[in-house]
Amino acid sequence: MLEQSEGRLRFLRRSSDPRRNKLRRGVYLLPSLLTMGNMFCGYACVVYAMRGEYATAAPFIGFAVVLDMLDGRIARLTNTTSEFGVEFDSMADIISFGIAPAILSFAWGLQALGRLGWAAGFMFVAAAAMRLARFNIQSSSGGDKRYFVGMPSPAAAAIPAATVFAFPGGLTDYRAALPALAMVLVPAALMVSTIRFRSFKTIDSKARRPYTVLIFVAAGIVAIATHPQWTLVVIAYTYLLSAFVGMAITRFNKQRGVAPAPAADTAQPDADRRDTAAR
Repeated sequence: MLEQSEGRLRFLRRSSDPRRNKLRRGVYLLPSLLTMGNMFCGYACVVYAMRGEYATAAPFIGFAVVLDMLDGRIARLTNTTSEFGVEFDSMADIISFGIAPAILSFAWGLQALGRLGWAAGFMFVAAAAMRLARFNIQSSSGGDKRYFVGMPSPAAAAIPAATVFAFPGGLTDYRAALPALAMVLVPAALMVSTIRFRSFKTIDSKARRPYTVLIFVAAGIVAIATHPQWTLVVIAYTYLLSAFVGMAITRFNKQRGVAPAPAADTAQPDADRRDTAAR
């Protein structure tokens, strides 16, 4: 009887192993599927921008930002991080947050500037590529995880995306298109700068009044649902300006002799390289 029971247990264990392996493979592929969706959004943005459908093209960059925020977090939660996922995510980010916003900006307004326009678009692509390369190098060196060194590429891509989404008519006059240079070159310069931008991934909702956080999130969802164009513009440009406000506050505190707050111990493993928010 004992031998029969052991044999039955071995049989049941063998029959359940394939199901576990299939489930494991499915979970392992989930972050890469989200990264693939991120890449598709960048490609779709390019296609619609070339067709002149700017109101349709611009939101795809926003969808890419959301997917890029999810893939790294899900990879860590499911313990399915890998070097392949890290590199694959970086390649997708170059398309969605480098090439796609540059082509969208060029088709929407920079095209009226001729060579100056396509040169400005290329500067954005080059800055995004350097930003991602620098992050991949510096991600394992530690440092203050509360801040990013340079503007993250998703936030930089959100500047032209939100602007085009708010004004989808396009620019055809040379003089009217000149302000579009700042829309592209300022985020490009900030991506390769050493200016610190606040990172929201280190905010612990359990220790910082989660109900307040949920209220703000709900208010943001309502604002985007009711007035998406202006809400996204305000969010994108507010984050851009927040770095300069932080610099002014830090300089003011130094003049008053106030010591900066110590950095929290938020050191994270190399798997955090998959977190797009750090880009």
